[in-house]
Amino acid sequence: MIANPYSATLMTAEAYLEWEQHQEIRHEYEQGEVVAMTGGTIPHNDIALNVYTALRPHIRDRGCRGNVADVKVQANPQSAYYYPDVVVSCDPRDLNARKLIQYPKLIVEVLSPSTEARDRGEKFAAYRQLPSLQEYVLIDSERISVECYRRGEGRLWLYSPYIEADPITFDSIEFECAISLLYEGVSLGIEDLSGLGDRPEER
Repeated sequence: MIANPYSATLMTAEAYLEWEQHQEIRHEYEQGEVVAMTGGTIPHNDIALNVYTALRPHIRDRGCRGNVADVKVQANPQSAYYYPDVVVSCDPRDLNARKLIQYPKLIVEVLSPSTEARDRGEKFAAYRQLPSLQEYVLIDSERISVECYRRGEGRLWLYSPYIEADPITFDSIEFECAISLLYEGVSLGIEDLSGLGDRPEER
């Protein structure tokens, strides 16, 4: 999804949680700043749905839950709340959650030009503070490229890049699939919309 700053006025986490439940669109929260989440591209959406569809039967068999886009993750109770593209939690405390996920095991963000810097920077920095998180996955929406960051010893995170024809492994939930499955039916590259306004009316 595309992130846009909502207001220069800082807000407490408590005020944000109360305020946001009455809004028509989703907003993330970071260090007092509220960020509106506007619509993303169709490839972005298709990739997120492909990931969730592939994971759903696998994680259900393991007593885990998965959610897409509209579910908030509490990265820090005082300073960070985000809406990842896909989140998986296997913690019993999250299985019946109604408002937010607090103990994610796997988080997936689909990258777009407008969100990539934030997904790699501020969000990953906040997500790393979650003791439950074992894997952070970044999927490019414009070319076939998947990057996995896996928790190692101490503060170490191990990096594994995947490209076309590679099998993908999510170690945190013991899942493996072809990278092509995540991009199934996805139109890659930049769409040319320059001529849409010049089309003659159909008769």
